[in-house]
Amino acid sequence: MIAGTNRLTPRPHYTQWLERWRDKDVIKVITGLRRCGKSTILELFRNQLQGEGVGSERILSINFESMERQYPTEPQELYDYIVKRLQSHVVNYVFLDEIQHVEHFERAIDGLYVRDDVDLYITGSNANLLSSELATLLTGRYVELRMLPLSFAEYRSVRAADSPTTAAAMESDFDAYLNYGGLPYAAMLDNEQDIADYLGGVFNTILMADIAQRNPRMDMRAFNDTASFLADNIGNRVSLKRIAGAMNASGRRISPTTVSGYVDAMTRNYLLFRAGRYDLQGKGYLATEEKLYLGDLGLRFWLLGKQQGDLGHRIENVVYLELLRRYTNVSIGKWGTKEVDFVATDSQRTHYYQVAQTVLDPSTLERELAPLQALQDNHPKTLLTLDRMGLGDYQGIKHINLLDWLTNQA
Repeated sequence: MIAGTNRLTPRPHYTQWLERWRDKDVIKVITGLRRCGKSTILELFRNQLQGEGVGSERILSINFESMERQYPTEPQELYDYIVKRLQSHVVNYVFLDEIQHVEHFERAIDGLYVRDDVDLYITGSNANLLSSELATLLTGRYVELRMLPLSFAEYRSVRAADSPTTAAAMESDFDAYLNYGGLPYAAMLDNEQDIADYLGGVFNTILMADIAQRNPRMDMRAFNDTASFLADNIGNRVSLKRIAGAMNASGRRISPTTVSGYVDAMTRNYLLFRAGRYDLQGKGYLATEEKLYLGDLGLRFWLLGKQQGDLGHRIENVVYLELLRRYTNVSIGKWGTKEVDFVATDSQRTHYYQVAQTVLDPSTLERELAPLQALQDNHPKTLLTLDRMGLGDYQGIKHINLLDWLTNQA
């Protein structure tokens, strides 16, 4: 396989975003799960700049998690360190990777932003990067790129050297993707124990460096138990009271307030995403029974092991993350007593999606089509399944094979 190589995986969706905002008077903020590829995107973009003739002396890159050099971690010292290295009378491209390690980093960021000779890019692995303080200080001055692990199309490109372009190979890769997730380095590994060791290292780092360090009084065993419960219930309607009740029934005494803190910690670190429920008739979000999805299915493998079951909800998790890549907002749709799996919207469009493992049984097909048929509007509607037979159009509802959709072949 290609483990251990330095080959960079192309991520065109993200590099195109960076190019679109290049040289514009805003700070480019890149957030996302640890090891999802933020540093690689910056490296790809730096390579692109140099390929277009930008001299290396105009590119300053600092990774605050690098062990090769010690960089200033006080805001004024960091600002001075960078300014001394800027080239005069030209635009300098400054990349600050994992900036959350600099205390009060927003002061240095603000000082660099007001300079005409700096185009600034920063990354961080914690949602505190966009804390209320930073948002208040830099209101209107930044744009955020929320990075996710590899899409299935990107995952296939990583494994292309050893995976033929056949339907069987694609299905085999998808099975691995459902089990091990889409962290870029994990996609390069073949041995299951190597994958487990790597994922354990990533998630333990998040647990210890990002969660426990900020919450020193947290009961880490209870946190892990809660995380395992949530990973085992992705795609189910959840309430904090219900989660606490299920935990208590299993012998772990925990309150809804504590569960709320754990869920918040996981969402702040992109281990979880909240999908709110949207009333399509009342045109408003509902306050109860949201759904939770994992930021990467590798977390489920690490917590629950290989024999995970629940294929339908894992597929649903993959679709949710893919929709986050393609649309601005993704929610769960409610129409009367019926539920639409996903309502995906951006500034120009709305699209409804229903997801199922298979609808070859006529009664299952009827059940999955019913919520989409109930919608009385002209927005596009799609049913995604793993089926290869029975695809087509059902009175305006497109039935598409999921793997074709994920790889942009449908």
